[in-house]
Amino acid sequence: MPLWAELVLRLAGVIVAFLVLPLVVGQIEHKVMAHMQGRLGPMYAGAFHGWAQLVADGVKFVQKEEVVPAAADRHVFRAAPILALLPYLAVMLVLPLGPGLAGQALDIGLFLVLAVVGVGVVAVLMAAWSSANKYSLLGGLRAAAQLLGYELPFVLSAASVAMAAGTLSLSGIVEAWHPWWLAWQLPALLVFFTAGLAEIRRPPFDMPVADSELVFGYMTEYTGLRFALFLLAEYVGIVVISALTTVLFLGGWRGPFADDALGWLWTLVKVFLVAFVIIWVRVSFPRLRADQLQRFCWLVLVPVSLGQLVLTAVVRVAMS
Repeated sequence: MPLWAELVLRLAGVIVAFLVLPLVVGQIEHKVMAHMQGRLGPMYAGAFHGWAQLVADGVKFVQKEEVVPAAADRHVFRAAPILALLPYLAVMLVLPLGPGLAGQALDIGLFLVLAVVGVGVVAVLMAAWSSANKYSLLGGLRAAAQLLGYELPFVLSAASVAMAAGTLSLSGIVEAWHPWWLAWQLPALLVFFTAGLAEIRRPPFDMPVADSELVFGYMTEYTGLRFALFLLAEYVGIVVISALTTVLFLGGWRGPFADDALGWLWTLVKVFLVAFVIIWVRVSFPRLRADQLQRFCWLVLVPVSLGQLVLTAVVRVAMS
């Protein structure tokens, strides 16, 4: 196969995954929350128990009028939802689904991922500032403060795994993974997962939205398809954080009773299991206050991630 054809095929696969997987996660969230909360619509709408609810939501967004506030910065306001999606698309280009199954394998894939994931907050700030709404602006400022805190443990916990594997390649980390890492790197896993929830502003770390305080935060003035793009970015974020957790801490495509040809199936199973946990956390835990959020980050997550990093360094030296 010519190189250009292979690149086009890989890019097409990434785009399909980018569009399909978030919808599947959205449907799972509808179903899981419906069963946990006793909501009949998402549980039984449609012949296959709930699929029609997702279709109805899509039709609703398409039909809604696109409104731009009179005082808004129109160009920035319209660009923000699109920019919210682009960092996650860039991350999915380098995430390995299986051996040799990645849009583009990079030796510094982890470095690229950590650099790009944090860019999503720029879209939030753009939406907050351009909306000309005080509630939107407060939501954007909360998002910036949250990013400043949780980016540090997020990076430190990922660095612990990279140090243990001796590489920044995502595929290399999967190949170096051993089942006993589940115990050795468990603190880093918990920190990474928790900080990842804060990165994508999911409950209980959804202070930038906080509908009981800020109407709907930085998304207050958005309607129709632009609002739907922000929701799509949230679900893509769930897929990305779940995939990163899988690749860094759960062995990626590696699993019992599966060869490399079926490794992609193991990856998807693990991704959806982590996504289920993210949804379960949303239903089970109340939103943190702003002071609780920052205290939990600086007094719990940062010390734990630093301790795990030191432990990993000691083990690596002892084994060398």
